[in-house]
Amino acid sequence: MPQDTTAEVADSGVSPDELKQFVERAERVQEEIDAAKSDLKEIKLELKGRGFDLKAFNAILKLRKQDRDQRMEEEAILELYKQALGLA
Repeated sequence: MPQDTTAEVADSGVSPDELKQFVERAERVQEEIDAAKSDLKEIKLELKGRGFDLKAFNAILKLRKQDRDQRMEEEAILELYKQALGLA
């Protein structure tokens, strides 16, 4: 005989309504993320169409996320490595 899954859920301490709310919130956030990704793609297409270099643009975005000390440390290490390899 099939077991009553509603009773199993209630016995487990899982609230179906609460779980549904979390799932719906997560779905809304995922929709917002997807929309933001689409917007960013449009910005990059416009940027490229205006003659800007996307690699440089992406590098700038990455740099702006870092704090000043972190950025300076990475740049110093990169410069050291470039010198060691004769690239500077």
